[in-house]
Order: sequence, then C-alpha cells, then structure tokens
Amino acid sequence: MSDVAIALGLTLLAGLSTTIGGLLAFAIKRPRRYFLPLALGISGGVMLYISFVELFPHALAEIGEVRTALAFFAGMVFIAIIDLLVPQMENPHHFSDHRGHGRGKSEQTDGVCSPAMMRTGMFVALAITIHNFPEGIATFATAMNDINLGIVIAIAIALHNIPEGISVSVPIFCATGSKRTALKYSFISGIAEPLGAVIAYLILMPFLNATVLSWLLAMVAGIMVYISVDEIIPAAYSYGKSHIVVVGVVFGMALMALSMIIL
Repeated sequence: MSDVAIALGLTLLAGLSTTIGGLLAFAIKRPRRYFLPLALGISGGVMLYISFVELFPHALAEIGEVRTALAFFAGMVFIAIIDLLVPQMENPHHFSDHRGHGRGKSEQTDGVCSPAMMRTGMFVALAITIHNFPEGIATFATAMNDINLGIVIAIAIALHNIPEGISVSVPIFCATGSKRTALKYSFISGIAEPLGAVIAYLILMPFLNATVLSWLLAMVAGIMVYISVDEIIPAAYSYGKSHIVVVGVVFGMALMALSMIIL
C-alpha cells in the first residue's frame, strides 16, 4: 500500500471516530464524568508534544527559524479565522449532556427535549465539519512525512472527535428520537476530515518537496497548538475534573515520548 493511501486512510479513520462518539452517546449513561476529560487531556497532551518536539524542530532544521516561526503562526491565524466563523454556543468542543447542560449557553430547560434541539444539533454538525477540514490536512501532511507520526496524530485527533460525535448525536436524538438520524449526522460531520486530506492531496502533491512539506508541518504545529490550548484542554477542564485532565495531558505526552523512543 502506498504512503498516500495510508495517509488518506488515517484521516478517514480519524474522521469516522465521530460516529463512535455518536454510538457512545447511547451506550454510556454519563459519558462526561471521567471518559471525556481524560480522552481530551490525552489528545491535548499528544498534540502539544508532537507540535513542539517533532514538527517544529523538523521544520526548523529544514527552513530555518524565521520561516518556521512565520509558518507556525500562520497556522494559528488560519485556524483562528475558522474558529471565528463558528458561533460560540455552537462550538463543537462545548459539549452538552442529555439534559442540555454544557459550556455553551442553552435555551433548553432542564430535562426537556424538544424539536428545537434539532437546530442545535445541525449547527454543531456544521461547526464540526468546519473544524475537521484543516485537521484532515494536518493528518495527511504529517503522515506523508512520517507514517508513524501520522498514525499517532490520527489517534489523537480521533480521541477528540469522539466527544464531538457525542455533541452532535445527543441533541439530534433528543429532538427526533431516532438513533439512525443522530448517527447519520455524526457520520456526515466526520467526513470533512478525509475530504480535507483529499483536497490537500489534489492541490499539494504536485508541489510537495522537502521545503514545502516543512512549511506545511510548521503550520500544522501551529494549528494543533491552537486547537489544544483554545479548545481541547479548556473543554476538558469544563467538566470539573481538573486532576483527571492533568493526568490525561501528562499521560498523552509520556505516551508520545515513549512511542518516539521505541520507533
């Protein structure tokens, strides 16, 4: 199997993890309690470690400090602009539980499911689609440079895509009473991930060389750092399990360090 096929496959698996989140919303009665903050903490720790220990130094050695810094902050600006396009209450990392509670404000009354929640679910699905697109590019570009590193990034992204799937399926299921409909939208929202990879392949592959790849990896580092500190880790802390989050972040970093030593 070619490196391109593996890279595209990794983004597909990462994107489909939103469907896993949709299933967990029905299988776990209280998915917020420990699983989500731990999973998000691990995801954030892995992304931060990869960004500063693997991607940034690689770009630094290839294109120098000035260009690496420019690409790094360009990645941050890029994802920040995308983030501004998403209304705060519909941010895909602001999860709601089965009663409509969450970081974002909700117009739903406690314990009430209404058809109006369908709109919330649809907006969350749209927001996730917007966020997943650059994540697909990041996974693809990294896997093209190093398959092993691409696998780790795909796993990290999958970990934070799982609760995103929950955030889509819960309000839609609450509004429609249909698990199939809820899972369908969880699945659709994750497709943006491999779509981003396909577009990256079609546009970037003819120009992909060591220099272009290093610029891209520095941008990926900026994207992942921004997502980690602005979305993933704050969302993890919102569950009130601060020690669990810290354990997750440290464990994610240690796991990444160990995997790099072994590989």
